[in-house]
Amino acid sequence: MNAYIFPGQGAQFVGMGLDLYEKFPIAKDMFQTANEILGFDITDVMFNGTPEGLKETKVTQPAIFLHSVVMGKVMGNAFKPDMVAGHSLGEFSALVGNEALSFEDGLKLVSQRALAMQKACELKPSTMAAVLGLDDELVEKICEETEGIVVAANYNCPGQLVISGEIDAINLACEKMKEAGARRALVLPVGGAFHSPLMEPAREELAAAIENTIFSAPVCPIYQNVTTTPVVDANEIKKNLMLQLTAPVKWTQSVRNMVKDGALVFTEIGPGKVLQGLVKKIEPTAETNSPVIE
Repeated sequence: MNAYIFPGQGAQFVGMGLDLYEKFPIAKDMFQTANEILGFDITDVMFNGTPEGLKETKVTQPAIFLHSVVMGKVMGNAFKPDMVAGHSLGEFSALVGNEALSFEDGLKLVSQRALAMQKACELKPSTMAAVLGLDDELVEKICEETEGIVVAANYNCPGQLVISGEIDAINLACEKMKEAGARRALVLPVGGAFHSPLMEPAREELAAAIENTIFSAPVCPIYQNVTTTPVVDANEIKKNLMLQLTAPVKWTQSVRNMVKDGALVFTEIGPGKVLQGLVKKIEPTAETNSPVIE
């Protein structure tokens, strides 16, 4: 079975999507539609901007979503997922991929998500850190025992977990992780504590937007970050999506469930190959690739 996986924030690069824009009329149409929906020239930032400009949350999230969805569209009849999953932001791309969401509605939600997250980041200084070389359970235990708000946020692959929370709590937790034998505990250059309780204001804002968006029955199951299990019911998809901003991204568990349910090949739809690397660490026997676009 073919599993299609969609990357999240961090996969962006200047020039992303330009080849698709120049080669495929349908891609050009979608990029121009995105400029109109967003109210600014995102294609110019993607094709000709600076890495700093592309790192802004309000730009990064729609840019990665756009690249992924356009890539899926230009594949034409070769785009045939049996199951989908997306890492954080990538879940929205995945929901367009399995036809639960329209491209236009997906882009509007991603834009609202980015702006809501930006606002939440400005309310309280917060950050995230990557912890390498410790068991998940030990990382969770240290987070629980650390004063302040700090939680496990991204279960990326065995031995690689991202924690999220208040700056002082993150710094303290990182020291404890190193003392416990972590290979590295590195604060990340991000503007806020994504997938933590500090995103509650953003979650509320995005939940209202999701509630007012039409979701259709998907053509194949999505393994959502919050539950890690296959979902096909539109209402359940919406509910899980509303919880996503304050809940952890359980990527390791999702990939394992996809393999258990018959996934043999994981195709990464979007910029970069980050997820392919994670899949190989989670399930070394799985085949990974990027789509060949003629």
